[in-house]
Amino acid sequence: MSAQSQTAFVFAGGGSLGAIQVGMLKALLAHGIEADLVVGCSVGAINAACFAGDPTPGGVARLEAVWRGLRRSDVFPAPLLRSLMGVFSKRDHLVDPSPLRRLIDRNLSFERLEETRLPCHVVATDLLEGIEVRIASGSVTQALLASAAIPGVFPPVRLDGRYLIDGGVANHTPVSAAVELGAKRVYVLPTGYSCTMETPPVRAIDVALHGLNILTVGKLVSAVQRFARDAEITVVPPLCPLATSPLDFRSTGELIDRAALETENWLANGVELTVDGLPHQFPPHSHRGDGDPYAARTL
Repeated sequence: MSAQSQTAFVFAGGGSLGAIQVGMLKALLAHGIEADLVVGCSVGAINAACFAGDPTPGGVARLEAVWRGLRRSDVFPAPLLRSLMGVFSKRDHLVDPSPLRRLIDRNLSFERLEETRLPCHVVATDLLEGIEVRIASGSVTQALLASAAIPGVFPPVRLDGRYLIDGGVANHTPVSAAVELGAKRVYVLPTGYSCTMETPPVRAIDVALHGLNILTVGKLVSAVQRFARDAEITVVPPLCPLATSPLDFRSTGELIDRAALETENWLANGVELTVDGLPHQFPPHSHRGDGDPYAARTL
């Protein structure tokens, strides 16, 4: 297929909210929307790799089964005491990545990125240089662990002489990578963020993930505006309102079902209200008070 007609699916990060992307995929495929390449970051990189390995409804169903069976301990196993010990030790991380490694190895049928049925590009960040690093070949497990290595939470991954951390630090929603790879149509699958939290997250890991999700918003707005002339960019509306923490894996099934239904309705009913070219659910907003939900607040 020529670069002029290539369609890319871009998967953002978002912790447990990555389950939302599974529901989006179900609806997109049901409407005959298919990808020629995928790009992913953080948990979105894991979803992207799984989908690229089998980009069919059956493959998505298997990915859905994994998400419905996930528990927090499958990804973030460290008890509080061990995490506190990590803070005061010389360790560069709080959470043992071994369970996440086992989860990846157990659910992927291939070992190298170049073995996927669709070209798959994983985005990470060079810890020393602060630049985006794209990975399209080599160990899929190492690439995914690097892309999902939340700074201070998981250890950096040494790969080809670089120390790599979460791709969200450099490019949380890598629209730029998809366009530069030749895609002329880009479907962005965001996870959104917990927009109806009543109180701030308590644990450090929750704060880090919630902060990264909010960071997505500004970067995606800038990316859509920057690359709108180079490609047709469609952002699938995220779930809103949303109260689920990105570290809460108890509601993955509910998130999948809700995302599938809302994406199906969006595809069937056409374009909704947009803000800065994005679905109105996406930009930072407030569910409290009667004023403009997108307006800045003055204290």
